[in-house]
Amino acid sequence: MSSDLIIKNPSKLLQKIEELHPSDIANSLKKIEHKSEKDFVHVLINIPDEILGDVLLELPDGLREKAYEELSSQQLTHAVDELESDDQTDIIQELEEIDEEKAKEIFEGLEEEDQEEISWLKRYDEDEAGSYMQTELFSANIKDTIGDSIAVLKKAKEENELENIHQVFIVNDDKILIATILLEDLIIYDFDTKYEDLINQHEENKFKPFKVSDDEHIDEVTKDFEQYDLSVVAVVGYQGMLIGRITSDDIIDVIEENATEQMYQLAGVNEDYEHEDKISETAQKRAIWLCLNLGTAILASLVIGYFEETLRAYVALAILMPIVASMGGNAGTQTLTVMVRQLALGDIDLENAKEAVQKEVLISLLNGFIFAILMGVIAYFWFDTALLGLVIGLSMIINLFSAGFFGASIPLLLKRFDIDPALGSTVLLTTVTDIVGFFSFLMLAKVILL
Repeated sequence: MSSDLIIKNPSKLLQKIEELHPSDIANSLKKIEHKSEKDFVHVLINIPDEILGDVLLELPDGLREKAYEELSSQQLTHAVDELESDDQTDIIQELEEIDEEKAKEIFEGLEEEDQEEISWLKRYDEDEAGSYMQTELFSANIKDTIGDSIAVLKKAKEENELENIHQVFIVNDDKILIATILLEDLIIYDFDTKYEDLINQHEENKFKPFKVSDDEHIDEVTKDFEQYDLSVVAVVGYQGMLIGRITSDDIIDVIEENATEQMYQLAGVNEDYEHEDKISETAQKRAIWLCLNLGTAILASLVIGYFEETLRAYVALAILMPIVASMGGNAGTQTLTVMVRQLALGDIDLENAKEAVQKEVLISLLNGFIFAILMGVIAYFWFDTALLGLVIGLSMIINLFSAGFFGASIPLLLKRFDIDPALGSTVLLTTVTDIVGFFSFLMLAKVILL
């Protein structure tokens, strides 16, 4: 369906809504709201309850808050009731921050079983695996037959109690996780076979379950998903008791959130305020970092001022000086970005960082020599002064070396003090490359040219 047609006539979206994915509906709602808030509300309140919850989860944070305000408690209760436990918990917790009374009303309108699961999941910290798990899963007792468990799964699917099922989790009488069997493997066995016999017939690691603890940090779980190409992982609690599962869609959200957070922090931007409607608050938060950057820029300017006589004697230095600083800043940013990302992914840590630093320094030095020759030749022909080419060439090597060394070291230093490596790294790095670049260039010019 054409997005232009939807914006002009939002009722068309409601006519075709059963055929659309919740993500597509959410994208259409964003465009409609931008054009007309009245049309946005009209479409929103007429979305069927069975898909409304999924649509809400696909909306941007700011627009979702507006939707919570426009929808009635009854509509939201029906929408939340259709969701899985982890998504139910997310919406209830978001509502509690916006309108505690409305959240309480919706919570009390849910079935008692849903209330218990939400209350249980809310006790986890936001960075624990338990806060991302859903309690709905397909499990079977080790003494059950394959046929009996398949019958249970069939009934659950008919009643729309389960979705995204990839495997069966095998537990003992104490609910301890024993094994995991993929559905594609399960269907090839005799349905009269008991799981206990099936497991005993195969080698020990054939059905070994991949599991994480409910209090494990979600970033560690994310690394497991990436490293082992998982689609779902079992979550266990006390003594290995099966309590839930985490699916890949939640992990994708975590990866996206982490990447976005790193991007914002590298730029000195506060993610929370970027979605605020109040321009003044967003500008205020950005101004803090700009103020810090102004201070570092003044430091660089003081270095330039120290060589005022040198600049007066050679006007060409003022023309070439920004090139040195710019090359150092860009080289440093390349190194910084690589190091921050590798630290985030766990590819390097403080114990084995020496090789990574050496590699980045060597790369920077190699580029330093290449561009030193290139810029030295350009400066020589530009200003017809061989020594000027030598000055900028040597300065280029020094500044790119410092860019590689500090670009690799600053994130590690921040990590050592338990500070997010992305936080403020660019400001520190820019200060170093500017000061080293200007000082080395002007000092060499003073010594060699004067």
